[in-house]
Order: sequence, then structure tokens, then C-alpha cells
Amino acid sequence: MTDALYGLGWGTVKKLPEPVATALGRTIADTVWKRRGPSVLRLESNLARVVPDAGPERLAALSKAGMRSYMRYWMESFRLPAWSKERVRAGVEIKDIDLLMDGLASGRGVVLALPHMANWDLAGAWLTRGQGVPFTTVAERLKPETLYDRFVAYRESLGMEVLPHTGGSAFGRLARRLRSGGLVCLVADRDLSSSGVEVDFFGDATRMPAGPALLAQQTGALLMPAALWFDDSTVMRGRVYPAIEVPETGTRAEKTSVMTQAMADAFADGIAEHPEDWHMLQRLWLKDLERGPE
Repeated sequence: MTDALYGLGWGTVKKLPEPVATALGRTIADTVWKRRGPSVLRLESNLARVVPDAGPERLAALSKAGMRSYMRYWMESFRLPAWSKERVRAGVEIKDIDLLMDGLASGRGVVLALPHMANWDLAGAWLTRGQGVPFTTVAERLKPETLYDRFVAYRESLGMEVLPHTGGSAFGRLARRLRSGGLVCLVADRDLSSSGVEVDFFGDATRMPAGPALLAQQTGALLMPAALWFDDSTVMRGRVYPAIEVPETGTRAEKTSVMTQAMADAFADGIAEHPEDWHMLQRLWLKDLERGPE
């Protein structure tokens, strides 16, 4: 059923006129938000950490805007395979993109790390189809397997090389791509392994994956955080942050900790400026994870 619903989205929504798809996404988002289900309540709880001085009305408005942003991500993603190169190019504007391009031109390779903000698939399509920059990424192995295969096929159709998050071979292949001067893009604000690096994030402890920092250390690649957000138009905007330097001293673990904290700080900067575009509908902070299932 899950796989069939996603298939219906990719098969049907991409055929809708853009204004119709936009209106449909907003209607679904508002309906889900009004029901106040677990995902909406979790989003609101996460946003309360991001905007600690927000009262109930402000948090409700943020969570409503957040659900609209989340559904905009899905509506655009369902339609992306049908977008022309010109539409993809016109749909994204990234501040300081020259930092990324200069890093790639240096031949060192770049790890571009992003939080779950706005539409990371559109950003990827903008790089591959709009700018002619191929890259490699990883994908969480979803259940059912047919749904995972559908997501991989979708992202590969946009020009991405997609590796499974589990299985043990992803790190080595990512390292090879970086050593050859390539680009690796990783969504890195949530640790899927439960063995990531502990960081301070909006004043409390959570874990983020060590992979981006470890890849930069092992290959000499540049580690660059980025943030994405929507505005009121059809354009998605973003920013590339300066590269995070590898500390000159310390053990490998200590260097990884320092670099991952710097990555978390960059994510926090982007999320604080555009909290409604952070699509974190799961528990993230350690205190929340320790409370058991919701």
C-alpha cells in the first residue's frame, strides 16, 4: 500500500499543472496539521527547542508553516522528473555557490552536508541537471524494499549516484569519489546508526553522523555545510557555508568531534533563520530518544 501510494504520487502529481499541485499540497498539509497527529506534535516539539521564546500561538503557526513546507517538498519531488533543465535552473538560487565550485575546481573533492531543509532533491537536480555537476549520495534503506528501489530509481533519474546507507561498502566508495575530486552530498542532521558523534544542538545534546568529518579527514576533501529554504515564490534558496577545517592536533576521534560540532553549528544557523523549512518530524535530541516509543 505504501509503495502504491508513492507510485501514485509520482505517476499522477507530476501531470498536474503546477498551481493545482501547489494548492493540493497546501490542502493536504493543512488537513494533516489540523488533526494534530504524532508527526505534527513532534515537529512542534522540535521547533520549541529551535525557537525557545515562542509561545503556543507562535509554535502552532510555525508547525503549520512547517507542514506546508514539507508537503511542498513532496509535491515538487513528485513533479521533478517532468521538469525541464530550464525549470530546474530557474527554481533554485544558492548564495556563495562559488565556495562549492571553487572547492571542486581545486581537485580536492567536496563533502556537502545538509540538514533536512526545504527540498534537497531539487538542490541535487539543480546541481546535476542545472549545473552539470554529478555527485554521489547515500539513501536510507526503506521498507518495503520496493519503496527503497523506487526512491533510488527516482534519484538516479535526476543524475545522482545513490548508495545504500547500510551494507558496509558506502564509505569506501564515497572516499574513492572524493579522492578523484568528486562531490559527495549527505543529509547529515540525524544519526541513523545510533553511534554518531554527540554534539550540542540548540542548547541540548543530540548525535549527528561522523561520516562527513571522517571522509574529509581520510581523503583530504573539503567539508562544507549548507542550508536550504523556501520563499513565497516558486524559487528555493540556499547558502553554502565556508569549509570546516580539519584540526591540526588531536586524535582522530577528537578531530571528528570538533568538525561535527562545527557542522551542527552551521546547521543551527540555517535552521534558526528558517525554522519552518526544517522537516524534522522524528525525535532527535537524546532526552527525547530516551523516553521510549511515542
